[in-house]
Amino acid sequence: MTSSAEPDAPLRVGTHSGSFHADEVFALAALRLVHGPLEIVRTRDRDVLDGCALRVDVGRRHDPASGDFDHHQGGVGERPNGIRYASFGLVWREHGAAICGGDAIAAAVDAHIVSAIDAPDNGQELFDLRIDDVAPYTVSGAIAALNPAWDEPEEDERPAFDAAVDLASTVLRREIARAQARERATVLVREALDRRDDPRILELEQGMPWRDAVLSDAPDVLYVLAPRSSGEWTLQCAPAAAHGFANRRSLPEAWSGLEGEDLQRATGVTDAVFCHVARFLAVAGSREGALALARLALVDEA
Repeated sequence: MTSSAEPDAPLRVGTHSGSFHADEVFALAALRLVHGPLEIVRTRDRDVLDGCALRVDVGRRHDPASGDFDHHQGGVGERPNGIRYASFGLVWREHGAAICGGDAIAAAVDAHIVSAIDAPDNGQELFDLRIDDVAPYTVSGAIAALNPAWDEPEEDERPAFDAAVDLASTVLRREIARAQARERATVLVREALDRRDDPRILELEQGMPWRDAVLSDAPDVLYVLAPRSSGEWTLQCAPAAAHGFANRRSLPEAWSGLEGEDLQRATGVTDAVFCHVARFLAVAGSREGALALARLALVDEA
């Protein structure tokens, strides 16, 4: 006997019509993770919005109990670093921990993507240009690019909006998965830190995210060794800071850009494969080769 029960109707959520932005698009993507499929209504009609279960980035009210997540009226707060909450951040503050399975992962996702979307939506600059007219290409810019151009048909707007929400949903799911994976990796990296023979060299049993743990827990680590799926081993320099390209100790200048026999002659390591011209990465054919390169780099005076 089959059930005649009808599936629950999608939750009706209202947001504003017109040009769409990363703020409300990602807020809706987060609400999908909470409530499942949504019926998204794009309007500024107050009566229509009042008939929705939730309202995002519209209505000039923030009250999760009533289903309102807007920041345009002000007074919704800011993070300790000064970045004010936009609608994405308000939804994330309410639901992020439940979506991610814990506060730590939710905070990591907030720091990595939610804050970066909230800030420009609130008119807060996150960087200074170092090269005139060249700015980082952001996820907010990618969402904005999906809006139809001024001279494209008006009927193109809704399909473009739906595509933007789908894209945001994919990105958000992957960012959550990456944050969860980094958390799992941190446990393994800390275990590897406890096993070090030389405090300056960290050896991992497989490739995994290690930078955060090294930056926070291991100021003495200079080089990190890990295997590749190909069987080769990488030797990477520990960064000097979370941002930028400075290393705690770069690989020797004499190795810069060398590969194959040239690098083998320069180092005496018979399976040396490659050294990046920026001297933050080298590759060898074996663990022993990578470890030999690390030890040579430690005694180099260049």
